[in-house]
Amino acid sequence: MLKRNRLFGPKTRVTFALPVDQPLGTVSVVGDFNDWLPGRHELLRRRNGIRTVSVILPPGAHRFRYLATGGVWFDDESADHVDERGSVLRL
Repeated sequence: MLKRNRLFGPKTRVTFALPVDQPLGTVSVVGDFNDWLPGRHELLRRRNGIRTVSVILPPGAHRFRYLATGGVWFDDESADHVDERGSVLRL
């Protein structure tokens, strides 16, 4: 699930959210905004049963995927577009 909050100026805070147990283990959001480096934006467990991470992004199209423990890659079906190369978020 994705949540977008417009900030002052052209930037947007995007919150990436997943259930705490699906998939099991550590999950990072990786994309063109963090040089595809796992661990830089790791989703953290919250008290409400989900795990999240927020990233401030400029306008434009941003490609991303999730990477879970064990090298499991998956996409976010709530993204603006999903194809064989991953998820796309348009701001």
